[in-house]
Amino acid sequence: MSEQIHSSKAPEPVGLYPHARRLGNLLFLSGVGPRERGTKKIPGVELDENGKIRSYDIEAQCHSVFNNVKNILEEAGSSWDKIIDVTVFLTNMKDDFPKYNKLWAEYFKDNPPCRTTIEINCLPTPIAIELKVIAEAG
Repeated sequence: MSEQIHSSKAPEPVGLYPHARRLGNLLFLSGVGPRERGTKKIPGVELDENGKIRSYDIEAQCHSVFNNVKNILEEAGSSWDKIIDVTVFLTNMKDDFPKYNKLWAEYFKDNPPCRTTIEINCLPTPIAIELKVIAEAG
């Protein structure tokens, strides 16, 4: 059996799923975006009156999503340096990959995990990046 983990610091899930599940010595995080807990605010995103993205700052979203992942890992008894594998979903590879890749190198300079980066046409909320993470549990 795996254990469900619900973070008190990460943004609330947009569906019926836990922030993570622990199985043996591994943590499997659900997709993590840059939203802030307790609000619909997305760092770096400006929406129009219809809720459509007017503009966004991929760097602000990267910092926020990395912080959300860190919070989930720490509440689960793990840490940033125990990340093993990351799948990254970007909605605009051409424009956002260079900035995201630069920040990635700063955050993971000491212990880079395996990584796959995929462009998709949208995410469930008006965000430009989401991470799917596997880490050592502790």
